[in-house]
Amino acid sequence: MTKAEEKQHLRCTMRKLTRSLSARYRAESSRAITARLLSLPEYRTAETVFCFVGTEQEIDTVPVLEDALASGKRLCVPRCSSNGSMELRQITALAQLSAGAYGILEPPDSAPSVPIDAVDFAVLPCLTCNHPGHRLGRGGGYYDRFLAHYRGGTVLLCREKLIRDEIPLEPHDYPVPWVLTECALYEDGTPARLC
Repeated sequence: MTKAEEKQHLRCTMRKLTRSLSARYRAESSRAITARLLSLPEYRTAETVFCFVGTEQEIDTVPVLEDALASGKRLCVPRCSSNGSMELRQITALAQLSAGAYGILEPPDSAPSVPIDAVDFAVLPCLTCNHPGHRLGRGGGYYDRFLAHYRGGTVLLCREKLIRDEIPLEPHDYPVPWVLTECALYEDGTPARLC
């Protein structure tokens, strides 16, 4: 089996597992993860934050987005274009978001573009990851292309029940230095700050 096939198999497995998680666990883990994220000094001192807009199956990032806006941070969220690239676009209110590519909430095309090197802190999603920060996304490669050019502080949000030791890796896969679950913050695979 090729690495691409292994990834596709793991994606199917993780989608099934995610759907089987109780609504209570999803809600409680999302609350715990976002509370931990909002207390991170790296997030609190960041002036420009890039954060994904969580879907129903992902971590609910609405509290993060609201906090960033209320704190006066410059907030940018992803906008996926038809050519397969992800643009960082600034929003000033959650009401600016509407369903875009793949049904994910996105900013309008008129939202200002934010250069990648202006981002101080990035919050990324995954289907699964391991504690050292190797992630498996949905297969579009958007965040891999982002990570190929971004050098700032980055945290990956994942429920502890979705962590897997073995993640199939290809040369274009970039690890994320911090993984935040409802149980701990892991830095390069080691619990750095227990929750």
